[in-house]
Amino acid sequence: MIKNKSSFNVYARLLKYVMPFIKFFIVSVLGFIIVAVAQPLFAELVKLIIETIEHGNKADNKFLPVYIMVLVLFRSAGAFFGNYFLAKVSVNVVHKLRQEIFNHYTQLSIAYFDAQNSGHLISLITYNVAEVTRAVTDSVKIFIREGLTTIGLLGYLLWLNWQLTLIFFVIAPFIAISITTVSKKIRSLSKNVQDSMGDMTHITSELVMGSRVVKCFGGSDYEVKRFKKVSFFNKQQSQKVALVAAIQNPIMQLLVASALSVLLFLALTIMDTASTGDFVAYLLAAFMIPRPIQLLAHANNDIQKGIAAAADIFNALDVEPENDQGTIDKAAGKGVLSFENISFSYSNSKKLALKNINLTIEAGQTVAIVGVSGSGKTTLTNLIPRFYDYSQGRILVDGIEIKQYTLSCLRDQIALVTQNITLFNDTVFNNIAYGVLGDIDEALVLKAAEDAYATEFIEALPHGMQTEIGEHGIQLSGGQRQRLAIARALLKNAPILILDEATSALDTQSERYIQKALEHVMAHRTTIVIAHRLSTIEKADVILVMEQGEIIERGSHAALITKQGAYAQLHAMQFTESDSIT
Repeated sequence: MIKNKSSFNVYARLLKYVMPFIKFFIVSVLGFIIVAVAQPLFAELVKLIIETIEHGNKADNKFLPVYIMVLVLFRSAGAFFGNYFLAKVSVNVVHKLRQEIFNHYTQLSIAYFDAQNSGHLISLITYNVAEVTRAVTDSVKIFIREGLTTIGLLGYLLWLNWQLTLIFFVIAPFIAISITTVSKKIRSLSKNVQDSMGDMTHITSELVMGSRVVKCFGGSDYEVKRFKKVSFFNKQQSQKVALVAAIQNPIMQLLVASALSVLLFLALTIMDTASTGDFVAYLLAAFMIPRPIQLLAHANNDIQKGIAAAADIFNALDVEPENDQGTIDKAAGKGVLSFENISFSYSNSKKLALKNINLTIEAGQTVAIVGVSGSGKTTLTNLIPRFYDYSQGRILVDGIEIKQYTLSCLRDQIALVTQNITLFNDTVFNNIAYGVLGDIDEALVLKAAEDAYATEFIEALPHGMQTEIGEHGIQLSGGQRQRLAIARALLKNAPILILDEATSALDTQSERYIQKALEHVMAHRTTIVIAHRLSTIEKADVILVMEQGEIIERGSHAALITKQGAYAQLHAMQFTESDSIT
C-alpha cells in the first residue's frame, strides 16, 4: 500500500501520469530553460551598460536597445511556452486522474463501500485532486522555472568568480535540512486537513440527504455542533500548516541573507581589481538568487500537500476491484437457481449470517422469503448477483456456479427492485431505461411504465417522460418512485427477478395494480420475493421461513398454515394487527 511508501515513490507515481503528454512537458521545460537563461543575461546587460558608460563606446549605444528588446522577447517567448504547455499537461493529468478514480469506484465491491466513509470517497475526487493539481501544475512550473533560474544564476556567478560563489554551497546543506524538516511536518498536517475535509463533506451530505429527519427531530443544533467540531479541527490543522510554512520563510531568508552579507564583504575585498561592470553584475546576480529559492520553498510546500493528497488517492486506486475471474460470458437464460450448503458471514462479524442453505428454484418459479428482520433474507438475495462472495458452498445459475460467469454476464441475468429505491437526477425516461440508454426502443420503455402502472402519474408530470425528477427522485412520492424502479426491472427482461420489499411504499390501490402486473411478469421469470406483508405472497409457489440465517420452514401458503408452525404464527400475528388497526 502507498501508506508505507516514501514521498518520492508517491510523487514518482504521480509523475507517471505526465508520460502520455511528455511532448507538451518537454516543450514546457524548454520554455522554462529560456526563462532561466534570460535571468543571468539581464545581469550581463547591466554589466554591458556600465562598461559602455565607462568606456564611452557609442557604437554599443545603438546595440543596447536591440539587446534589451531581443532579451525581453526571448524571455517572454520562453514564459509563454513554459506556462501554456505545462497547463496543457496539468489539465490532462487532472482529468485522467479524476476519471481513473471514478472508473475504479465503479469496479469496487459493495463490501468496500460498506466499510468506507462516503464523504472521504467524494473528497478524493474533489479536494484531493485539487491539491494534486497544484502539485503537478503551479508547483512543478515554479520548481522547473525557479530551479533552472537558480542553477543559471549560480553558473553565471561561478563563471564570474568561482571562489566567492562557493559561499552559497556552504549554506546549501542548512537550506536542505530546513526544507526536509518542514516537508515532513507539512505532509503530516496536510493528511489531517484532507481527512477533516472528507469528514466535513460526509456531514454535509448527511444533512442534505436527511434534512427532513434533521428538522423533524430537532437535530439542527446537533448537526451544527458536529460540523463545527470537524471544521474547527480543519482550521487548526490548516493554521499549523500556515505556521510551519511561515516559520520556514524567515529561516530561509536569514540563511541566504547571511550568505549575501559575507559575499558582499568578501566581494569588496577580493574583487578590488575587477571592473565596475563585473562587480555590479556579480552582486546583481547574487542578489537575484534569494527570490527563486524562496519560491522553491513555497512550491515544495504545495508539493508536500499534493503528495499527501496523492497518497490517499493511490490507496483507493490500489484497492482490488471485484473478483471477476469468470470466463463464461454467455448464459442459457433459463433462470434455474440452486443453493448448495451456502454459509456466509460479513467481514466485520464472526457470526454466520447464513448457515447451510440448500435450495433449488426452478425456472419460472416464484419463491417468497419471510422472517423477522435480521433473519438473513436480504443477505441471501445479495449473494446471487455477487454483491458479496459466500465463504462456503456454492450457488448455481442454470447448472453453472456463479463464480464461473463474468460479473457482467451474471448480473445481466438478474433484475433487482429493493425497498430503498435508487433513482438518479435525470428524466423519468432515462431512469426507466437506465443501463440500456441508446440501445432501447422508446416503445419498450413506455410498455414497461404501463406494466408497472406508472403511466398515469407520468403523463400528469409537467414534461411527461422527459420530466427531471430531482436527486433520488425527490419530486415523486414513495409509491411513484417504486413504480419507476419496477418499470426499470421489467424493461431489463432478465430471467431472474428479485423483489426486496418492492411494494412496501405503495398504497393499497397501487399495490393491487402492481400485484396484477407482477403476476403477469412472474409467470415468465424466476422470482424471489422478500415480503413483510404476507398477504402479498400467498400465491407464491414456495414460501421459505428464515430465522437466524437458516431456513426453518418451506412449503406453499396452505401447507404452512396447516402445519401451524412459525409461518402460521407470523401470518396470524399480521392479520391480528390488521384487524386491530381496522
